[in-house]
Amino acid sequence: MDRAAPDRPVPAGRRGEVLGRLLDGRSGLGLGLKPGPGPRPDLGREPDLHPGSDGSPPSGSGLVIPPLYCPDAVRDDPALGDEVNEQLVMWARETGIYADRLDMLRSCGFGRLMMLAHPDCDDPDRLLAAAKCGLAEWAVDDHWVDEGADADPELLGARLGLAHAVVDPVRLPSGYERRFEEQVAAEPVLRAFRSCLDHLARFATPTQVTRLRYQLAVMFVGYNHEAQWRTSGRRPPVWEYLVHRYENGFFPCMVLTDPVGGYEVPAQEFADARVRRTYMYAGVATCLLNDLYSMAREDPADTNLPNLIAAEEGCTLQEAVNRTAAIHNEIMCCVEAEAAALASLGSPLLGRFLEGVWHWMGGAKKWHATSPRYHGIRTDA
Repeated sequence: MDRAAPDRPVPAGRRGEVLGRLLDGRSGLGLGLKPGPGPRPDLGREPDLHPGSDGSPPSGSGLVIPPLYCPDAVRDDPALGDEVNEQLVMWARETGIYADRLDMLRSCGFGRLMMLAHPDCDDPDRLLAAAKCGLAEWAVDDHWVDEGADADPELLGARLGLAHAVVDPVRLPSGYERRFEEQVAAEPVLRAFRSCLDHLARFATPTQVTRLRYQLAVMFVGYNHEAQWRTSGRRPPVWEYLVHRYENGFFPCMVLTDPVGGYEVPAQEFADARVRRTYMYAGVATCLLNDLYSMAREDPADTNLPNLIAAEEGCTLQEAVNRTAAIHNEIMCCVEAEAAALASLGSPLLGRFLEGVWHWMGGAKKWHATSPRYHGIRTDA
C-alpha cells in the first residue's frame, strides 16, 4: 500500500516503469496519457469529485467543471477550522491587511483551508502559523495585484523588492535602516510578512524557514512575470503560462507541510531533483484547479488556462474548461505514480511528506469547492 496515495496502490509493473524513468532522469509524463477535449483518461476508478458533492453553486455562465481527479480531504473539523480562522482575522486586523474587508476575509475561511490541508496537525497555533503565511501571500495578490485600491502593475516590482527585503531580512548601513523601517511600518503587507515569519520560526527549523523564503522569492518573480503581461497588454501563449505556474502557485503554502506536521524531511531528499519535480508538479495541478474554481470571481479577460486555451485554439470556453480539467487529471495521475515510487525509494520522513502533499491537494480541493471566495462553476459528471 502506497504511503503517497494509500487508497490507490500503483500496480507493480507501472511502479517499475515510473522508478526507471525517475532514476534515469527522463522528463515528461511518461504515462501514455494525452490531455485534450473529450472523455477523460481511464483512471482505474471513478474520480473523487461527483456531481453536486462539493456544494458549489451554478456560476450563471452555463459553464460546468468536469470531474476532477483529486483526493478528498481526509479530515474535516469545523470547530478547529473556525478557531484558526477567528485568530487569523484578529491577526489581519492587527497587521492592517484587509482592513476594510474583514467580514469578507472571515467568510473565505482561510483557517478552514489550513485545517483541511494539514490533517496530521491538531495544534491550532501551528495551523495559525501556516494560515498567517498563506494570508500574507494572498494579501500581495489582493492588495497589490488584482483588487487593492492602489493596485498598479508599474509599482509592483518596487513593492515586491521591499517584500523580499522583509522576507529575507536586509542589513543596511547605519543611517539608512530607519528609513527602511519606516516604510515597513507604513505598509500592512510588509508588516504581515515580518509577523508571519516570526510566528513560523517558533515551530520550523532554520532550514524549513529558508525553504519558505526561497519559494516566496520565486513567487515574487511570478508576480512580476504576470505584471509584464498586464502592462504590455500581451496575452501569453499556453506554454508560457504553464511555466509561469511554476513561479506563481501554492508552493509557499505547500512547503510548510513538514513543519506544520512537526517533522523535517532530510535536506538531501527535499533537494533531490526527482522529489522537487514531483512536488512542483503537484503544485501546478492545484493551480489549475484554482483556475477552474476562480473563473466565476475573476474578470472574463483575466489570464487563466481556460481563457488562454480558448484564445489559442479557437475553441469554446466550455471546451477549454474541459481541456484544462483533462490536463489537471493527467498531471494528478503522474504525481500519484511518481509520489508512490519516490516514497518506496526514500526515507519514512519523505514518505510522510509526500503523503502530506497528497493530503494538501485534497484539502485544497475541498476548500476551493466550498469557500465563498470562489462562487464556483457547477460541477457535473
